[in-house]
Amino acid sequence: MKRLIASSLAALVTFGVQAASLDTHLLQQGEQVAIASDCQACHTAPGSKTAFSGGYGIASPMGVIYATNITPSQSGIGHYSEAEFAAAVRHGVRADGAQLYPAMPYTSYSMMTDADVHALYYYLMHGVQPVEKQNPQTHLPFPFSLRFSMRFWNMMFANDKMWQNDGSKSAEWNRGNYLVNGLAHCNTCHTPRGFMMQEQQDRPLAGGLLGSWYAPNITSDPISGIGGWSDDELVQYLKTGRAPGKNQAAGGMAEAVEHSLQYLPDSDLHAIAVYLKGTTPLRDEGETQPAFSYGAPMDVENSLRGRNPNNANHSLTNGAALFSGNCASCHQPDGAGSANQAYPSLFHNTATGMRNPNNLIAAILFGVQRDTTDHQVLMPGFSSPSYVDKLSDQQVADISNFVLKNYGNPDVTVTAGDVAWVRKGGHPPLLVRLQPLVVPGIIGVIILVLAGVALSVMLRRKGKK
Repeated sequence: MKRLIASSLAALVTFGVQAASLDTHLLQQGEQVAIASDCQACHTAPGSKTAFSGGYGIASPMGVIYATNITPSQSGIGHYSEAEFAAAVRHGVRADGAQLYPAMPYTSYSMMTDADVHALYYYLMHGVQPVEKQNPQTHLPFPFSLRFSMRFWNMMFANDKMWQNDGSKSAEWNRGNYLVNGLAHCNTCHTPRGFMMQEQQDRPLAGGLLGSWYAPNITSDPISGIGGWSDDELVQYLKTGRAPGKNQAAGGMAEAVEHSLQYLPDSDLHAIAVYLKGTTPLRDEGETQPAFSYGAPMDVENSLRGRNPNNANHSLTNGAALFSGNCASCHQPDGAGSANQAYPSLFHNTATGMRNPNNLIAAILFGVQRDTTDHQVLMPGFSSPSYVDKLSDQQVADISNFVLKNYGNPDVTVTAGDVAWVRKGGHPPLLVRLQPLVVPGIIGVIILVLAGVALSVMLRRKGKK
């Protein structure tokens, strides 16, 4: 999904538009804003050949939210004025006045400058092929289906402050702030959420659950965050999705690297690193050493050789045997990974050293897929039919515990129940767990009100006698 300005101009010629009549500088600026904002990843359905045509189902705790068509067509945003477009991007209000859900990160895009909004609008209107495509409509359960309720949520929680330069900081720090908390909206994933699914403003970038995955703490804390990473390691990770001895991108972060971050100029990646290294350090309770510092090589084959006959069946009965049979061929019998680290080491690895094991479990269940300019990574998932075996919840737990004990954080234990929840998409937040009680609760309140009115009428009549 490389989005290059040359391809946009070539497409414009196909549409019958004379490229010479366009402001190519503004078009290129708008494309860079679209890339930094990662618009295409959400607004292009997997496998679609028409960019920005919508239809991607975004899994939220409340249900699936379908991304809209944002091509300049009548079924897209072709009828939007620039003011209406700005209202949608910054405040989550569609041209028809309906509210958008914050799966569209307008709470971060509110920071977008007028110049960038203008450039993005110009690019989407003149640099993107119009596609007439009707996508599935979002239908969340009551009361989340009441879009107008988002007005009240926005009044309580949305940050509608536009970008302001901090004159006491360097230009690089300010650019990093604009990217992390604005265009690239890192804060929407890496900040924990409260009861109403709002970002906890007192713990910015301190890590948050994302369904089956966990977006780790990226504050400057040297234990819980990225304080122990060098600027160059952070830049390499953002550009390629991997930093040997530290971490590798999977899940939503792999998508961000593949579709957005790898295309940013190095100056922007360095600005992000400078900003993150300058954030307030926030320590997670109970953590005493960095996640990437855990583990050492340990050859699993030494404990298995000669344990069973060569022709034995059903011999993968514990974590060591399951690891040997399913993981060691790529991650090596000692857990050191492949020579080029395309299959990473399992020790000195944030995914195995974190106190939250979700990313380890999710990687086993769903695999890892990441495509960048310098390499392609594909780890198969063991939760669905493919060329690898489908593992049960207990088997995934056994492998996870073997990996954690020998290569990662030995204080963390995974149960089959933990795997089952990750397989389902993660523990639903309290607000979602309370949803089935909403309608009975409303009915109960109505009954109580009616009973109170009836009792009042009865008492008044009794008093008149």
